Amino acid sequence: MDKKDICIYCEGEIDLRSIRTRFDFKGKTIYVDNVPAGVCSTCGEHYFDAPVCEQLEKIAKHSDLIKKTVSFPLAEYNMAIP
Repeated sequence: MDKKDICIYCEGEIDLRSIRTRFDFKGKTIYVDNVPAGVCSTCGEHYFDAPVCEQLEKIAKHSDLIKKTVSFPLAEYNMAIP
């Protein structure tokens, strides 16, 4: 039986998934789809191994090659809600 990795925050089991993640690099934020990651089944914390982090950094360094833009609504936390 293979031993599962355990989340350092909540001790939940970490499952391997393909996710969309946000990556911040030198003051710029990009989102990347289909990133292999460990995801805690309890709290949702994301874990990336070194080769994945290196690839995300390469993508960010060449963000001028990204062709797709996604927009979304952005609210202010302290906005008035009726």
